[in-house]
Order: sequence, then structure tokens, then C-alpha cells
Amino acid sequence: MKNFLDKIFLRSNNLDYISQRIKDLTNQTSANKIFEAINSYSPDSEIRYVGGCIRKVINKETVDDIDMATNLEPSQVCDALKKNDLSYYESGIDHGTITAIIGKKKFEITTLRKDVLTDGRHAKVEFSKNWKEDASRRDFTINAIYSDEDGNLFDPYNGKNDLANGLINFIGNSDKRVKEDYLRILRYIRFFLGYSKKPHNPEIIRTLKINIDGISKLSKERLLDELKKISNLDTLKKLSKDKISSDLILVIFPELKNIRIFSKINSQIESLFLEKDFIFLLSLMILDEADNADYFLFKFNISTKDKKRIKIIDNFYKEKINSKTFEANNMNRVLYYYGKQAVIDILNYKIIKSNKIDKSLKDLLNHYKNYIIPTMPVNADLLMKKYKIPEGKQLGEKLKIIEEEWVKNNFEISTTQLESIIEN
Repeated sequence: MKNFLDKIFLRSNNLDYISQRIKDLTNQTSANKIFEAINSYSPDSEIRYVGGCIRKVINKETVDDIDMATNLEPSQVCDALKKNDLSYYESGIDHGTITAIIGKKKFEITTLRKDVLTDGRHAKVEFSKNWKEDASRRDFTINAIYSDEDGNLFDPYNGKNDLANGLINFIGNSDKRVKEDYLRILRYIRFFLGYSKKPHNPEIIRTLKINIDGISKLSKERLLDELKKISNLDTLKKLSKDKISSDLILVIFPELKNIRIFSKINSQIESLFLEKDFIFLLSLMILDEADNADYFLFKFNISTKDKKRIKIIDNFYKEKINSKTFEANNMNRVLYYYGKQAVIDILNYKIIKSNKIDKSLKDLLNHYKNYIIPTMPVNADLLMKKYKIPEGKQLGEKLKIIEEEWVKNNFEISTTQLESIIEN
């Protein structure tokens, strides 16, 4: 039986848009199958939405991931899912997290818990049956709001009111909360930029500054993951204009030297950011005329593919830029040797850094967006059969020269040009 006081004092029956959106979330994402599996497992079993998905529902944002909390232990969660033919995997079993999969949608289900030992980056947990206890170990009031499938909220720390008032409040003592997990310094910045309607609380900022050295205890993967969550245009614009937040970020990520570029973005340039991903935004922040990007890429675990993408932009702009740099034949060379993404990145980078729309660059950008990279019409087989060039070093050298000429001439080469290269 659900706790009687819980039902009377800490739930709110919402006959408003919140309830309706939560009901829609339940029915439109197949979350109802999770609720049915857990709630029917035993007379006392219960599961609720928690954290980001509820925060986003209340704030009328798009819900892109769903976290849930339950009073069942992980083994019981697995049993309940299995009995209902629902797929799952143990994504964080030590901390009580099971990920259920329905179609292409994932649902993270975590057992109620309390932290019994923390060291600033990891926590040793003990599973619990107490919803208030689970809420008390969370970071901010706005992340400690729970709901059943019908939109009945359990909000023990008044997170809904804080969200409405734009207050980013730690649950309990801020110093204690930060020392439990130093990533909360970055999380504070993210939530402040996303939801605050008030100035920073000086006591909270003092706490963050005192504890900022603790960031060094965190894995580079966790830091990079949190940076990705901040890296969208709206948040970066706010960050670049908020000196307190940007100063803190620069202590943690000193390589983000160009972060204030986003404070200068005009309305014309904003349209270019609609499809920009983290790697491109990162390149805007870390590229300079020296080796700043190399320092960042060395420190953080970025994929080889993404490192290469950043370095292509970096190397391009370290070359001498002149009036011919952005002519079609030069950009065709970039396209052919480095791919379409490289050309688009380089042109976007130029336009955004200039903070103005250059018609010729915009035309080039539109041209390459739908451009199909051509295949060179001359190959080794043709040179060997028609021009009697034997296989070996000479053949390779001729092919390379022909390829370079073909690229330079906008992917065209005449028979006369071809024969001239072969004869020389």
C-alpha cells in the first residue's frame, strides 16, 4: 500500500496542462507498458517518472528522454519486465539502473536509493523504499519532481514552484551537495542558464568557487558529456553574456577561448545554427591561430572522426587566406579530398566568424549542400590499356597528376589535357 502521508501531503492532482501532457507522454511513448509491468508486479510496487522529463513537461519543453524511479530492486525490475515480454539491459546495475527498450524508445528505470558514501565523483548506494529519501539525495529541487502515469505529482521540495519562479536551488546544503559530486558545478551552470529568472545567489557561487578544484577528480568523459548538454545556441548565447557562468566554465574548460563569440551573433547568422552539432560549435570555441585546439583534443576523448573534422577546419584557416581561397575550384579541392562536411564546416565557420552574410559564400554553401561528389573518369585500367602505361610507380604518378588537374578544373579534363600529362 502506498504511504498514506505521501498521498495526502506530497501529491497534487493536476487538472491542467501538466496532467494532460504527462498522460500523453504515457500513451504516446509506450511508457504505459512500463507502468503496467511494474505496478502489477506486487501489491506495493510502484513506478513514477522523475527528473528531466517532468521538468520539461512542466516547462513546456520537448521531452527527449525518459527517466523513471521505482521502489522495486533491480532484480525485481528485470523480473517484472521479463514477465511482460519487455526487452531490457543492465545499464547501471551498481546504482540500480535498468534500461527498458520498447521499439526504438529507451526508458531508464532506477531503484529508489540513498547515497551512503560519496567521494566527489562516485557514490556507494543503498536501495530504499522511501520516495522522500530518494528525492533528498538529488541535486536541485527542479530535478526532484516525480509523477505517476496520470500526472499526479510528488514534489517534496517544491521544485514546481522553483521552476515557475526561475530559482535554481540545491536540495539541502549546497556545499555538501557539491562535495558529493563535483559535476554539480557544471550542472548548476546548465540549469541556471536554462531556467533561471533571477540573479545568481552569491552564497551558491561562493560554494562553487571554493569547490571548483574538485573538478579535477572527474573523468574527462563526464565533463565532455555535460559540455555537450550546454552546447546549443540559446544556452551558449546566455553563457557568453553571463560573466559569472562563463568565468566558471573557463576555469573548467580553459580552451574555450572564443566562448564570447556567441554574444555577437546577429539574427541573420542565427539561421545557420539550426542544424549545427556539438563538434562544429566546439570548433568555434577552441580554434585559434596557435595550438589551442590540439590541447583540447589531447585532453578529451573525442572520436578520431570528430578530431579529424576539427583539424580540417583548423588547418584550413592556418593557411594564408586570400581572395582566391573561397573560389569554387579551391573549394572543389576541399570537397574532393576531405568530403562535403568539410566544405560546409569551412564555409559556415567563415560566415559565422565574420558575423555577416557574404552572398558569394552563402551561394557556395547552398551549392555544396546538395552536391554529389563526382567520380574521376580516368582510372588505372584505362591508362594501362589505352595508353600502354605499365603498372607501377609511373602509373601512380600519372594518375595523381591527372586527378589534381581534374579537380582544379572543376572536375573536368579534356582529352588534350589528358594526353599532355601522359606524354610529359
